[in-house]
Amino acid sequence: MVLSNSENPLQAVPQLVSAPLSRAAIFLVLRINSGTDDLDTVRSFCADISSILRAVEFRDIEAGLSCVVGFGSDAWDRLFGSPRPAELHPFREIRAGARQAVSTPGDVLIHIRAKRMDLCFEVAMQVMARLGSAVSTVDEVHGFRYFDDRDLLGFVDGTENPRGDEATNAVLIRDEDPAFYGGSYVIVQKYVHNLDAWNQLSTEAQERIIGRKKLSDIELDDSVKPTSAHSALTTIVENGEEMKILRDNMPFGRAGQGEFGTYFIGYSRSPRTTEQMLENMFIGRPPGNYDRLLDFSQALTGSLFFVPSVTFLDAVGEDASPAVAEPEPEVPESNSQISRNDGSLSIGSLKGDLSRE
Repeated sequence: MVLSNSENPLQAVPQLVSAPLSRAAIFLVLRINSGTDDLDTVRSFCADISSILRAVEFRDIEAGLSCVVGFGSDAWDRLFGSPRPAELHPFREIRAGARQAVSTPGDVLIHIRAKRMDLCFEVAMQVMARLGSAVSTVDEVHGFRYFDDRDLLGFVDGTENPRGDEATNAVLIRDEDPAFYGGSYVIVQKYVHNLDAWNQLSTEAQERIIGRKKLSDIELDDSVKPTSAHSALTTIVENGEEMKILRDNMPFGRAGQGEFGTYFIGYSRSPRTTEQMLENMFIGRPPGNYDRLLDFSQALTGSLFFVPSVTFLDAVGEDASPAVAEPEPEVPESNSQISRNDGSLSIGSLKGDLSRE
């Protein structure tokens, strides 16, 4: 099925990936079941999500309600066929000693956020009712803002996020992939923290790991900040320009279960930026000079999704089916691989700044 953003893709309306940080969020990662009818249901849902959101948003138009929908690489092929976003691929696992950025299944990401959790929950209920038996839930996380925008490690999260035009330039695809103008890539990871071990560290030791002062949130001077600090390793510079991503990380937890974590979510114009950040964190820059925060935090999930424009979603038809591509000459594998580099993650306290950290 050949879909375009519109007759003029450059007029595509993006999803609200750069919405302001919210007080509450729900993250749903779903798998599409194997039936043909299941694919039709998901396609039909694409065209309906805007109306679902409007109906719930009307109950409190001041609450900043938004819902972003993204699709994994395999799901894209099953749902939409060609063309496909130029840099969409499965999340690339990273292993370095005991540190591992795992790759976990995920066909659809639903990222709901608002000032009120009840509105988020209502949208989640309506979405799941609409999708019904067409999908299975892989993961569901309810996030919350912790005091003055801190993570459960005690540090402010998101300080370096880009704003305004800078945020738009960091997260929205432009002329580099005109068929998907206004789209974005998003990587999600669910981290759990060993708070008992973390809280045994002195404040000064914690600050050296993060790269910022705990109380004031001021970044440490380069003369005292270790090169392994989280803020140092997640700063990506290309041709003299800092490459940014937009993080909307949220704390989550279950006190009765001893579960304390950060849900990392990073939107970017290219997944390479976030991937490079992750490589720096897990492998090190140079190798071995890794992010010491990973001695206290473990990634339980890892998925990459593409977020098409609202214009694209609204154009998806219930009876649409993937287009069958014409046979093409074989291309050497080395030429067909998507280059990997540039990436960045920012975990909860990990500061997810778009390139800022």
